[in-house]
Amino acid sequence: MTALPLTLGDAALTLEDIAAVARAGRTVRLGGPARAAMLRARAMIDDVVARGDAAPAVYGVNTGFGALAEVRISASEVRTLQQNLVRSHAAGIGPPLPRDATRAMMLLRAQVLATGRSGARAEVCDRLCEMLAAGVHPLVPGRGSVGASGDLAPLAHLALGLTGEGEVEYGGRTVAAAAALATAGLAPMTLEAKEGLTLLNGTQHMTAIGGLTVLDAEDTCRIADVAGAMSLEALKGTARAFDARVIAARAHPGQQTVGANLRALLAGSAIAESHRDCGKVQDPYSLRCMPQVHGASRDALGYGRVVLEREANASTDNPLVFPGDDGAEGEMISGGNFHGQPVAIALDFAAIAIAELANISERRVEQLVNPHMSSGLPPFLAPSSGLNSGFMIAQVSAAALVSENKILCHPASVDSIPSSAGREDHVSMGAHAALKLHQIHDHVRMVLAIELLCACQGIDLRRPLTTTPALEAVHAALRAHVPAMMVDRPLAPDIVRVRALIDDGTLLAAARAGGVTLS
Repeated sequence: MTALPLTLGDAALTLEDIAAVARAGRTVRLGGPARAAMLRARAMIDDVVARGDAAPAVYGVNTGFGALAEVRISASEVRTLQQNLVRSHAAGIGPPLPRDATRAMMLLRAQVLATGRSGARAEVCDRLCEMLAAGVHPLVPGRGSVGASGDLAPLAHLALGLTGEGEVEYGGRTVAAAAALATAGLAPMTLEAKEGLTLLNGTQHMTAIGGLTVLDAEDTCRIADVAGAMSLEALKGTARAFDARVIAARAHPGQQTVGANLRALLAGSAIAESHRDCGKVQDPYSLRCMPQVHGASRDALGYGRVVLEREANASTDNPLVFPGDDGAEGEMISGGNFHGQPVAIALDFAAIAIAELANISERRVEQLVNPHMSSGLPPFLAPSSGLNSGFMIAQVSAAALVSENKILCHPASVDSIPSSAGREDHVSMGAHAALKLHQIHDHVRMVLAIELLCACQGIDLRRPLTTTPALEAVHAALRAHVPAMMVDRPLAPDIVRVRALIDDGTLLAAARAGGVTLS
């Protein structure tokens, strides 16, 4: 069944709403109350334009921008001012963003306009919605933003596509924006007063990339629980440390969730029963402390979700338009809502949180491949070790990614560099925080793919003992695509296949089929 259109202004956007538009093609429309709010705000801009050179100076309407804010622009040049702004700011660098990130940016910018605080015509918001429906996606270089006055260069490339300039992705090909709009039956927009500025001021680049990544990272947390549980089984660890009484004695919500997930995943194990009376007292921290470590990552990502959803529904333009109520005179106020610091700090926090899942995962991989630590498994999980090297270098690859993540986790939000002749003297670097988070998350899923490969190999080497129903279902789903490795073969394709099973939800679906739905 086709999802109903997402109506801007009806309810606050969630990360799931953003993903539905960005990835599943859900259509978007401007709601009636939001349209009315936009019309009221636009009337104030039109009044400034109608008064011509007699109107007071209003930033970005009849003045220049940034360090040129004191330069007055004549009424006859208002349209030229807006188009020149978009053209001059389209100075992004590097490969274009993936389609889902661009679509998320388009949705989020339409949402800013729909708050009725920007002063853009409703037609601009409508056009963004129409381009989303038609699949006309401006090519937005990934780099060039310092995060204030918002994501200027990326958003300029987005705005450029609305005006029929630059290039877009359409039908899977890169084409001229004017040609794509014509094919889609859409006319290029002529920007009116303030509309170029209102399309550029904001944090939609960092919020789009960050929001989609945090949403994905929530599933990555679940995968980490599955991988960790399977490693514990392969290593003949104990679930006793996850006793509900122990977990309840420390009230962090993430720890509670992970503890419950692990208890469910590890229920009914023949492997666990086989070593019940082995005399082993405690497991290494990478096994025993999974609720505490995985849980802390979940709590940090929960904060990231809260910040990103607030930002998705915020008015991040400048100046903001406040129409008067009950006959009172309205105001246009210059402020700083475009500054990305709240998002930048949250994304840095999220990057540290998600990186920790790989840190602890790699240590479990070391437990599995190291014969001094693996409770009787052969060296490097190779049945004929020496002749075969097994998973020796898979652990090295995991270690390489973990070490790169440590470099990438340096917080972007503690940096700043003056721009615009010193007018923009403190910036957030939120775009860097978003791009780093995305890269770190990609590495984390690769490390978890390596752990799942090693843990499944360990389970195979414990046969005829079986693990739990849920983990057997995950094992079977993985083995349907990647056979056990009894003699050496190139491991890179196997890692890529398991990563694909993480990305498409196959492994979490297998856990559900085995009777465990992970929180």
